[in-house]
Amino acid sequence: MRYGSVLCLVSMLALSAPSFAEEIGSVSTVFKMVGANDKIVVEAFDDPKVAGVTCYLSRAKTGGIKGSLGVAEDTSDAAIACRQVGPIKIQESLKDGETVFKKDTSLLFKTLQVVRFHDRKRDVLVYLVYSDKIIDGSPKNSVSAVAIEKGWKP
Repeated sequence: MRYGSVLCLVSMLALSAPSFAEEIGSVSTVFKMVGANDKIVVEAFDDPKVAGVTCYLSRAKTGGIKGSLGVAEDTSDAAIACRQVGPIKIQESLKDGETVFKKDTSLLFKTLQVVRFHDRKRDVLVYLVYSDKIIDGSPKNSVSAVAIEKGWKP
């Protein structure tokens, strides 16, 4: 198989991979003459083990020709805000540092991840978003916390 065929196959698999986040909206940050504009995308995802918690991510998305084809590498810029949206119910035991969300931000080597910690002393869930690469990650990160409130009402 030729290199171009392998690259095409990998691109199709990456584009067809399921995403566990719902896009809420986006804004353009850089105009591109050809291809999509660079954007900041806002996405929401629910914690898979904690009912009643939703996290909102804002992240950079590279446009241009490479971005339109899904082969651009997004920057490591991201922010997170997690909120209680209903009664909190922990459905399974929680492990500190457990990945609750993961999204590829380049074709092969870079990933945006959200991990969860449980501050048991304060009964708070702490969510950390960061970007990593196989060889060299980024220190850019953002954190959000949700208190586990008893008797929550909207």
